Amino acid sequence: MPFRTPPGARRDLLSLIDAELRDRIEEAIDHGCLDAMVSARRATGTPLPKADDVRDREEFTATVRALLERLRDEIPADANEAARATSAMDARAGEEWRLLAVQIARAKALPDYWQRFDAVRVRFTAEYAQSGGARRGVLGRLLGRS
Repeated sequence: MPFRTPPGARRDLLSLIDAELRDRIEEAIDHGCLDAMVSARRATGTPLPKADDVRDREEFTATVRALLERLRDEIPADANEAARATSAMDARAGEEWRLLAVQIARAKALPDYWQRFDAVRVRFTAEYAQSGGARRGVLGRLLGRS
């Protein structure tokens, strides 16, 4: 499969690999978060998420950040990660982009990154579904109540 590059994008091999890796990680995170939301909704009997629902989009965004933070915390870093993460960071460097850059650096450094990613994603989805997802109040989740 050829690399997809937008017009004007760098076409050197390392840039192409970084862009593909970023796309794959973004897709895996999106899929993992949607899976967690659907599992939580099915467990609680609430309607499945809809793309055009503002609250569902907000929940999805919060879930993406939560999964990125979980990945950052549970997949150990190596010694040179900070430099790689900084070089991989996009110009849109908000907190989510910084967290994504960390995952890109770890994926490049760790030979078993995708196995670790999947293990974290499975635990995250199970815990999210068990907690009822973001529809429950923060205090209720902290106290373990519905």
